[in-house]
Amino acid sequence: MSIDPEVLGQRITEARARAGLTQVQLAAAVSLDRSALAKIETGQRRVSALELARLAETVDVRIEWFVRDAPQAVISRRNAQEPGAANARIDSLAERITREVEFVLGLDDKLVLSLTPAHAVPENVTQAEELAATARHAIGMHHNGPCTGLATKVEQLGLLVFSLDLGVESADAATVLLRQGGIAVINGGLRVGRRRLALAHELGHYLVADDYTVDWRIAEHLNAEQRESILDRFARAFLLPEPGLRAEWADHTAQDGDLRTAAVRLASSYQVDMATLARRLVELGLVSPSEASRIRTISTTRADIVELDLVVGEELSPPALPRPYERAVLRLFRSESISAARALDLLLDTWTDDMLPDLPTRPADQIWQYI
Repeated sequence: MSIDPEVLGQRITEARARAGLTQVQLAAAVSLDRSALAKIETGQRRVSALELARLAETVDVRIEWFVRDAPQAVISRRNAQEPGAANARIDSLAERITREVEFVLGLDDKLVLSLTPAHAVPENVTQAEELAATARHAIGMHHNGPCTGLATKVEQLGLLVFSLDLGVESADAATVLLRQGGIAVINGGLRVGRRRLALAHELGHYLVADDYTVDWRIAEHLNAEQRESILDRFARAFLLPEPGLRAEWADHTAQDGDLRTAAVRLASSYQVDMATLARRLVELGLVSPSEASRIRTISTTRADIVELDLVVGEELSPPALPRPYERAVLRLFRSESISAARALDLLLDTWTDDMLPDLPTRPADQIWQYI
């Protein structure tokens, strides 16, 4: 495949910046002079296949990232929220997963993602609450209690969820809208409550058909953009529906007579972090701002878990790939449509060779027929 040297050079420069390497450091790692690398990055010097392979390995990207255009959805809004951020690893991961899912969708006719009609973007908190109720109903959550197994439930809407540890300094999550369905990439390095909040927020982006969105530090502050703050409200309403939360908060505060114990019980039951719970209680008028400040400082202890018989949540614990996607990859492997190496690639290196099923040995005549 032919690619313009200047475009290739720009991609090498971008990958080097993401890896946090200077030209001197990258050149030394791949046995090139710095001046040669500088010319490659400006398109003045062509790069050999071997040099490109070394560059890809050093900056931890696949060669195809250099020579093939990203899916249009990813190109459209790459890292729009924090352009030039030091750690944009989620961008390249979202791009890779998008490529892999589209590849599998093209080969496996049993992997079918629903095409969920796009909803209007909520313009106020009332509409955000209404969209949250609609979304809960769409995934079969007809009651107002906790919503667990969230990744599996949103698959009904065509959203495949990948949870991988990106480190605490990376973005919380990203969403890509595909031609059919979509994917959500969750930073599994976060605590379980924040992982679930991130997924609920990404579900909001998916439901309003945002092409590509990267969300940074969702749980820490309202984004300056009204669209993001409204989707924050959607996420909290989705995880902590008003009728159920009101009833349980009243029950727990009456039963326990203690703000801390009631908060610990509810955060465990709904599997949310204390900051999210505090924010939701304030917006529903169930606690004062000063009480919310106290709730934010609460940490659930091991004694709490034992004495209050709490649920210990590990939802979206990394690495976690969507089960329908894993099954599709295994079908392709069993049918010998893909090799073991390609299967592991598609499984994002979360499996090892010995985890793949054994393939039946073919008789000699079948081998020649197959070839």
